[in-house]
Amino acid sequence: MDDLAPDDYRRYSPRFQGENFNKNLQLVERVKKIATQKGVTPSQLAIAWLLAQGDDIVPIPGTKRRAYLEENVAAVDITLTQAELESIDAIAPKKIAAGDRYPDMSSVNR
Repeated sequence: MDDLAPDDYRRYSPRFQGENFNKNLQLVERVKKIATQKGVTPSQLAIAWLLAQGDDIVPIPGTKRRAYLEENVAAVDITLTQAELESIDAIAPKKIAAGDRYPDMSSVNR
């Protein structure tokens, strides 16, 4: 956390605090393993997974660099098998992320 800018939202996000941060890093490592096995980046895997959830789901990834934009767009060409989808769902079921998604804004000093 020390390498984050003072105004980085992750400094205030419950998911990046204490034990929540450690638990969520373990989840990231499991996702990285599946991505490596598939030959894609973790971001591409996440976007491909979202695209596989149905036509009513539209991922909107943010990026600051063209290379990452191109990487994200390439996820459209990734097809996940049923076994891969089940594997992702098994290691990262809904609501597994530790900590609240957003901080209590009344406790954030700005």
